[in-house]
Order: sequence, then structure tokens, then C-alpha cells
Amino acid sequence: MGQKVHPYGFRLGTLYGWQSNWFAERRYADQVREDLEIRAYIKKKLFHAGISKVVIDRTGDKVVVNIHTARPGILIGKRGAEVDTLRAELAKVSEHKEIFINIKEIRKAELDALLVAENVALQLERRVAFRRAMKKAVISTMKFGAEGIRIQCSGRLGGSEMGRREWYREGRVPLHTLRAEIDYGLAEARTTYGIIGVKCWIFKGDVPEKEIRKAGLIEEAAEAQTR
Repeated sequence: MGQKVHPYGFRLGTLYGWQSNWFAERRYADQVREDLEIRAYIKKKLFHAGISKVVIDRTGDKVVVNIHTARPGILIGKRGAEVDTLRAELAKVSEHKEIFINIKEIRKAELDALLVAENVALQLERRVAFRRAMKKAVISTMKFGAEGIRIQCSGRLGGSEMGRREWYREGRVPLHTLRAEIDYGLAEARTTYGIIGVKCWIFKGDVPEKEIRKAGLIEEAAEAQTR
């Protein structure tokens, strides 16, 4: 059996940082549960806004929620009305009074693996042929400057009796290279004949060793300051 490792977790601490940044002495389990609930609530309520990831920072009673989205206009609303509503709703979910929301725009949604996978999953739900949806995603991602992409669908493809797995790859996707900046996303298409899983890997290029070391030194300096 092939042993698989999550591309994000594999590079954690070298290329990528954590998505929850805080320290807890006693309420560790409660804060982990809160983080999961915040993410689930934002994803469910604002699925149409194209949310890629939610990074949560905590200092004392203050919670900072950084939302990375492809459509910031939907999130902000008229004069920031939607943000105020969301802040009030998250305060109820997390049991915290001080909640700050930062919205960060994703310039190229075609280079975000989760958004690409969700787009293919939505097309499958609308009964678009899976091969066409996958090929279209591959072409548009490569057009936007990716060095490689692999996309995979598994389940009852085309409504067949037996589940199977189909995938397409263009360019190179070096999963074992730590310096390779690989984005990974998983989405599910809930069709009438069952769930179809969509996985996507996007290779954006190698990060130079100098930058990796520099990022490590910056993190060490930040840790030293917090001590």
C-alpha cells in the first residue's frame, strides 16, 4: 500500500505556518473546538464567497480571524455591514467578546487548490461531465502560471455502478520535494448517486533556500519576543 502524507502538514514549519496561532495552558481543548466551530461556521455561511482558508490568532481574550477569500466584496457588503454581522455571530459561537476580522483577497483563484477543487465539485453537482470539468480546470490553472497540476475525482463517476478513480496531470508535481510550494485542496460533490471526492494539487514553483532560512529566522525572532 502507498503511504500518503498531507502536502501541507509535510511542509509545516518550513514553507508554511500554522493556521491556528496561540498558546493555552488550561483551555486547550476548548480553544481547538472553538477554532473548528469558527471555521465550519464561516465556510458554511459564506461558501459562495470562495473562502480558501481561515487563520486564527489569539492573544488573551482577543481573537483575530483572518479570512482568505477570492470575493472580498461579498464578505464586506455595503459599508462593511456584512463584516459587523459576521463579527456578532462569531462572538456567539466562540464565547468571546473581542473578535476582529481581517479579510485578505486571493488575487488568482485559479492557483488556489481548494477553490479549484470546489469549482469542479460544483460542476459535478450540476451534472457536467467529469472529464470536461477536470480538463477545463487543468487548462485554466496552467494558463495562470502554475508549473504543474494534478486533479483527481473518485466515486461513482458518471453514475456508474462501481466507484472508480480518474485523474489528470500536466506539468510536474514533486510531492517529495520539501522546497516545492504545493497547494492542496479536497472538496466533495454531493450528487444524487453518492459523494464524489475531488482532490487537487497545484505546484507553484520551488522556493529558494535563502527565503526558507529567512522565514525560519523571522519565526525564531518572533518566538523570542513573545518569551
